[in-house]
Amino acid sequence: MGVNSISSIHFLSETPHSLKNPNLSADCTKNRNFIRKLDCVENFNFIRNPNFIRSPKLASNLSLVKNPSFVRSYCTGKSSDGDKFNEWTEEIEYLDESGSVIYSGKGVRSVEPGLDDHVMVGELKKPLLNASAVAKIVEVVNRWRWGPELETQLDKLQFVPKMVHITQALKVIKESDASLSLFRWAKRQSWYVPNDECYIMLFDGLNQRRDFDGIQSLFDEMVHDSSKDGISSFGAYNRVIQYLAKAEKLEVSYCCFKKVQHSGCNIDTETYNVLMTLFLNKGLPYKAFEMYESMEKAECSLDGSTYELMIPSLAKSGRLDAAFKLFQEMKERKFRPSFNIFVSLVDSLGKAGRLDTSMKVYMEMQFFGLRPSASMYVSLIESYAKAGKLDSALKLWDEMKKAGFRPNFGLYTMIIESHAKSGKLEISMSIFTNMEKAGFLPTPSTYSCLLEMHAGSGQVDSAMKLYNSMTNAGLRPGLSTYTALLTLLANKKLVDVAAKILLDMKAMGFSVDVNASDVLMVYIKDGSVDLALRWLRFMGSSGIRTNNFIIRQLFESCMKNGLYESGKHLLETYVNSAGKVDLVLYTSTLAHLVRCQHEMNEKQLMSILSATKHKAHAFMCGLFTGPEQRKQPVLSFVREFFQSIDYELEEGAARYFVNVLLNYLVLMGQINRARCVWKVAYENKLFPKAIVFDQHIAWSLDVRNLSVGAALIAVVHTLHRFRKRMLYYGVVPRRIKLVTGPTLKIVVAQMLSSVESPFEVSKVVLRAPGDSIMEWFKKPVVQQFLLNEIPSRADILMHKLNILFPSSAPEIRSLAPPKPLIVEKYEAFG
Repeated sequence: MGVNSISSIHFLSETPHSLKNPNLSADCTKNRNFIRKLDCVENFNFIRNPNFIRSPKLASNLSLVKNPSFVRSYCTGKSSDGDKFNEWTEEIEYLDESGSVIYSGKGVRSVEPGLDDHVMVGELKKPLLNASAVAKIVEVVNRWRWGPELETQLDKLQFVPKMVHITQALKVIKESDASLSLFRWAKRQSWYVPNDECYIMLFDGLNQRRDFDGIQSLFDEMVHDSSKDGISSFGAYNRVIQYLAKAEKLEVSYCCFKKVQHSGCNIDTETYNVLMTLFLNKGLPYKAFEMYESMEKAECSLDGSTYELMIPSLAKSGRLDAAFKLFQEMKERKFRPSFNIFVSLVDSLGKAGRLDTSMKVYMEMQFFGLRPSASMYVSLIESYAKAGKLDSALKLWDEMKKAGFRPNFGLYTMIIESHAKSGKLEISMSIFTNMEKAGFLPTPSTYSCLLEMHAGSGQVDSAMKLYNSMTNAGLRPGLSTYTALLTLLANKKLVDVAAKILLDMKAMGFSVDVNASDVLMVYIKDGSVDLALRWLRFMGSSGIRTNNFIIRQLFESCMKNGLYESGKHLLETYVNSAGKVDLVLYTSTLAHLVRCQHEMNEKQLMSILSATKHKAHAFMCGLFTGPEQRKQPVLSFVREFFQSIDYELEEGAARYFVNVLLNYLVLMGQINRARCVWKVAYENKLFPKAIVFDQHIAWSLDVRNLSVGAALIAVVHTLHRFRKRMLYYGVVPRRIKLVTGPTLKIVVAQMLSSVESPFEVSKVVLRAPGDSIMEWFKKPVVQQFLLNEIPSRADILMHKLNILFPSSAPEIRSLAPPKPLIVEKYEAFG
């Protein structure tokens, strides 16, 4: 069969007899299926397939086929019997379909499969056309497709193929399996040369079939062959990575990318772009940035798609400097930035607070002829508003509306709340009104923000108007809104309105105990005791409870303001609700009794002290009874009480109690009992640094932390101790000091001057030499004075009691364990 057997079929007579046979010639002329028009003379050949002999007359003449003189000759010069060369010299006529002679000349000889690359036309060698070779290869592949039979047929080709034939055939063959079979056959041939174009076409076919496993397998084979032969397959490598990346084969595509990098082959810009897009779509921006950095290291030039891809990604990830640098580079390379790039830069720069740069990019976008979108306006306005630049935000707001864009609900809310929080209530209310006119229903958050800011600025009318508007719109105020409104009404002393709001809050399902107590504390701290008592009565009638701490605070406020009847009622409520009256609370009530000057008030205070049910009150009552009733001496009785005190928790409270109690005992003239209390308090180390003995140098008494009564008792008792120590033991210090501080200096000095003491008064200390004190101690009047005999001039000791015994300052106390009191606080105790 000839080479181009698809396009033409040839008939060649074998002997001169066949040409001279008129019957045979006539039959051949009439047979249209046997003789066809010839395209190329050089492509004629024998027809060895008997199926082509369709004429009955021709088929009956078997002598033509069985003639032993028929010998085939090849272009190589070998005959079919292999013994002799048989050159054709007879003239052969070639007929067309109508029987006309189109050519007459020496015959065309066959080629030997796998050896000849030409055909003989007469005595001329005609080269084998590539188109004919490709057509023959395509015919064989399309017929046999794959398997051993295909390879057998390819081995029998009557010419030696070249790689250009394989490449062209692969372009024609449509099925990837057939293409792969042809390619693998060609690889085993000696004339095979690795070809990048072949691989590209094979990868294209596999990609069309979505056979990504086949792509990966062929890729590995290509990498192995390339490393072995040292031939680069730039186009195929990049094509594989692109196909796998576009198919979202993340790990496989990246693995192929690394293999290509290690092989030293270059990666093109499109491949980098596809890989970066894949990483960004998979939510892996950092990997995309790694690819971008790898692209820069490889000095791969960026195209417009790369800029469009990386600038928004870098901007959104916060790498604004890198994004802006690429933006400038893009413009320098004469690439026109797209609208998406401008949007991403304006938005990201604005959110990062780089408002000047953001506005610069915004203006540059308009210079390029691009019109801002609604989302860009929203982003800019939000950025300026959050940065506190509300004037610029309003300018953009007006510009947005002039451009024909309608602010959305979120933008209205943001502008209103930002102006409200900045204290620009008039502007926020104006925009709020426009929002309602635009048909937007403000959210509870917007209402709350406006209401709370108006409440914080003390605008009761505006706050109540917003509250009524909010409730009428069917919206439920939040806890913070109610709290702000109640605080405003409490500060404005609008008790009735606050009560209504509290009941509304309760009806909404909120727990109102804490808010009600907060309002009560506002009145207490403000000193509005009457309003506090009124609010407390409202709470009781509404079934709202408060805590014992607030009851105690209100009780002490009543005591300060002389409302003893209300105070007693509060104290009874406190005790009945399991509230614990501690030593501090009892002492503060006792301090009010010390300062009391009216008999009626004294009775009320005594009843309040009794209502506390504290053990200190039983001690007080026992202290003023006789030894027969106590059944023990005063000193033992006092020691027993002080032993019952938990000094780890109540040490400070015990010092406070001693100060106030000694004031009271001195006022009542109970000097002996007062000295017992002081002695026991000193024994229990409540005042550990009060008395200091510095050998023979100096003895001192520090009364700065004591009340007036306690200071006087401490001076008398301590000087009595010093006298016994000096007279009985003969120890005389160089000097004795009484450290009084500025408050107690006058009182102590006046008391000692009544018995002509040698103490000299300085700024905060009374001091005297030890020898002078020794002589003074020997005087009988001093002995009587130190033995509890009060001077005849009692007014010197007790003058101006209301000044010497100030209030007890209950605000420094709480339910927590009392802390050690500082000097100034003790000096303030009554």
